Amino acid sequence: MIERQGQHKHILLLAYQSFGILHGDVSTSPLYVYINAFSGSLRNHQTEDAVFGVFSLIFWTLTILLFVKYAIIMLSVADNGEGGPFALYSLLCRHAKFSLLPNYQAADEEITTYHPPGHVYRSTSSSSFKRLIEKSKRLKTGLLLLVLLGSSLLICDGVLTPAISVLSSVEGLPVHSEKFHHNVVVFIACAVLVGLFAMQHHGTHKVAFLFSPIIILWLLSIAAVGIYNIIEWNPSILHALSPYYIVKFFRDTGKDGWLSLGGILLCITGTGAIFVSLGHFTTDSVRVSFSCVVYPCLVLQYMGQAAFLSKNFDAVSSSFYSSIPDPIFWPVFVVANLAAVVASQAVISATFSIVKQSHAFCCFPRVKVVQKARWIDGQIYIPEMNWILMILSVAVMVGLPKITLLGNAYGITCIAEAFLTTCLMSLVIIFVWQKTYIVTVLFLVLFGSIEVIYLSSSCMKIPRGGWVPLVLSSVLLMIMFVWHYGTRRKYLYDLQNKVSMKWILTLGPNLGIVRVPGIGLIYSELVTGIPAIFSHFITNLPAIHQVIIFVAVKSILVPYVPHKERYLIGRVGPKSYRMYRCIVRYGYQDVHKDNEDFETHLIMCVAEFIKLEAEGSMTFDGLMDGRMAVVRTSEKFGTRLVMTERGAAPEDSGCSGTTIVVSNSKSPTLQKLQAMYERESPQLIHRRRMQFKLPYEDQRHPHVKDELSELLEAKSCGVQYIIGHSYIKAKRNSPFLKKFVIDIGYSFLRKNCRAPAVTLTIPRINLIGVGITCNV
Repeated sequence: MIERQGQHKHILLLAYQSFGILHGDVSTSPLYVYINAFSGSLRNHQTEDAVFGVFSLIFWTLTILLFVKYAIIMLSVADNGEGGPFALYSLLCRHAKFSLLPNYQAADEEITTYHPPGHVYRSTSSSSFKRLIEKSKRLKTGLLLLVLLGSSLLICDGVLTPAISVLSSVEGLPVHSEKFHHNVVVFIACAVLVGLFAMQHHGTHKVAFLFSPIIILWLLSIAAVGIYNIIEWNPSILHALSPYYIVKFFRDTGKDGWLSLGGILLCITGTGAIFVSLGHFTTDSVRVSFSCVVYPCLVLQYMGQAAFLSKNFDAVSSSFYSSIPDPIFWPVFVVANLAAVVASQAVISATFSIVKQSHAFCCFPRVKVVQKARWIDGQIYIPEMNWILMILSVAVMVGLPKITLLGNAYGITCIAEAFLTTCLMSLVIIFVWQKTYIVTVLFLVLFGSIEVIYLSSSCMKIPRGGWVPLVLSSVLLMIMFVWHYGTRRKYLYDLQNKVSMKWILTLGPNLGIVRVPGIGLIYSELVTGIPAIFSHFITNLPAIHQVIIFVAVKSILVPYVPHKERYLIGRVGPKSYRMYRCIVRYGYQDVHKDNEDFETHLIMCVAEFIKLEAEGSMTFDGLMDGRMAVVRTSEKFGTRLVMTERGAAPEDSGCSGTTIVVSNSKSPTLQKLQAMYERESPQLIHRRRMQFKLPYEDQRHPHVKDELSELLEAKSCGVQYIIGHSYIKAKRNSPFLKKFVIDIGYSFLRKNCRAPAVTLTIPRINLIGVGITCNV
C-alpha cells in the first residue's frame, strides 16, 4: 500500500513537471487558431452555425488526433522513454535489418537497453514484406528519407513556433492601446526572440522551476475565461460538441469550409514536440497531465471563444484578447507572454534534441553539443543551431509579419509531420508490435485519412506563407541525406581498404619501426579490422607508440548505453604486439561530456581485459564479440590497479601486498609544456590528475604482470590521439550526380562543420593528424 502511494506521488510529480516541458506549445494555440480559421473566405459566413461548426471541428480534432492518437497510442511506443522519428526508426532497425550503415555487431543486442523491460524474444517467421524491405536498398533509403523529412519538419518547428507564439502573445497590445501599431508589435516580438535565443547558452536551470507553474496558471486562466464566455455570451455552444455541426458546417460552407481546415488544424500544434521531448517522463505521468488538465482546459477555452465569436463576429481578427474581460486583461496578457516564452523554450530544446539524434545516426554534420553538470538532466545546447534558429525565426517573423501568414506556414509543418509519424507508426505496428495488417490498415484509415484531408487544405496556402517550411525542410533534408550518404561511402571505403592482418604479422612485434614509450589512440570509425591510416602512419613515420589502442566511437540504436556497458575491449594480433581495440558505445541521446576522464576509464578497462584473458574468465558476465568483451561488468573491475590522484599520498585500495610504482620517463621539457597547456585550459586538468600503480601479483601469470607494467609505463609517458584527416573524392568514372554530391556537397559540409577532435573533446596538445585521400 505504501509502495503504491509512493508510485502515485512520483507519477503526480512527473505530471506536474511535464507541463513546462511538453504542453507549452499546444497550450498557447488558442491565441491564433480562430484567427487563422476565419482568415480566408470563411469570413463570408458570419453565422452562428459556422462558428459552432468550427468549434466542433476543433473539439473532434483535439480528441482524435491529440488525445487518442498521441496520448493513448503514440505514448505506448516510446523507445525507452524517448519519442520522435529517430526513436521510431531505432525501434524498426532493432527488429529488422533496415539500417544502411554496416557497423552492426552481435554484442550490441546484449546491451540492457536494447530491448524494452519484460521483452521476451519470439522466434517468428519473417514476413514477405519485411524481407522485401531488408533486401531492397531503395526501400531502406526511402524509409530513411521519411525519417529525415520528419526530423527536418521538427527542426522547422524550432523556427516557426517561437515566431508565431511570441507574435500572437504580443499582439494583445493593440487591442487595449491604439498607439501600438503593427510594426511596433513586430519589433517588440523580434526583441523578445533575440533575447530568448541569446539566453540559451546559460541554460534554464535557474528559472526552470517556474515553467510548470506558468503553464498551469495559463491553462487555468484560459479555462476560467472560457467558462465566463460560455455563460455570458452563448451557453448553447455546448450543443456544438455533437459532430452533427461538422456535417452542417461543410454543407453550408462547401469549399470555404474545406479551406478553413488549414487554420483549424493549428489546435494540435506541438504534438511533435510532445513526442520528441518525452525524455524522463513516464507514460502515465504525461497521460495524467494531458487528460486531467490540458485537454479539458483547452476544450473550455475553445468553447468559450466560440461562444464569444458567435455574438461578436467583428472581433475575429483578435478573438482571444477581445474575449477577455477588461478587469483581468493585463494579468492574462502577462501570463500569455510568459507562456509563449516557455512554449518556445521547450520547442527550442526539442530541436536541439532532434539535431543531436540526427548526428548520432550519421545524418547531420558534426556540431558541438554542450551539457553542463548544473543544468537540468537531459538539457543540451548546440551553439551553431541556436544562432541559425534565431536568424531564421526573426527573418520569418519580419518576412511574414501577420499571424495568418505564419499560421499557414506553421499548419503545413504540423500536419505534414503528423502524417509522417502516422506512416512510421504503421510500420512499428507491423514489425515491432507484430500485429496483423488489418490493425495497421485500421490505424492508417482512422488517422491517416483525417490528416490527408487537413494536409490537402494546407497545401492550398502554399503561395501565402506555406512555402517557407517546404523550402526550409527541403534544404535540411538535402543536407542530412548528403551527409549520411558521404559518411556511408567513407565507411564502406574504410571497410574495403582495411590493413591485412597477415601484413601486420610479417612486420613483427616492433611493426618494422621503433616503438617509443607512450600510448597511441588511433581513432577510426571501423569496429572491426585495422584502418588504412595505420599503414599510412607506420610507413611514413620512423616510430610508433609502445602501446597502440584502436578506438572507435560508435552510436548504438538505443537512447542510452549504461556506463558499465560502454567500453567494448579486445586484442588485435598476438600479445607481444601490445595492440588493443576499444569500441566506445553511445546511445543516440548520450552526450560526450567534457568532464569524462576517458583515459582513466580506458586504462582500467584494458587492464581488466588483460587480467580476465589470463584467468580464462572470458565467460564472465559480460558481452562477447570475437575476442572482445565488456569488462566493466566484472565484479573485480577497479581492483586490478591502484589509482590515486597525482601528488596525493597513496590510499589503502583494499589490495594486500606491495605496489609496483611505474616511473615517468617523459622528458622534463615535455612535462613543462604540458603543465603550461593545462594552466591555460583549466577544464583539462582533471584529465591528467590520476596515476596508476600495479598491486602485488602472484606468480601464476608472470606475463600478465609484464604486460600491465608496460601498459602503466606507457600511460605515465603520455597519451597521443591519432586521427585521420580524410579528403573524400568521388572516383573518376563516377556518375555526375555522385561527383556533385561527394566533391561539392559533402566536401563543403566537412569543411564547414566541427572537427572530430572538437566533438570528441580531444586536447589539442595531444593530437596527431594523419592525412589520407579516399576515392569513393
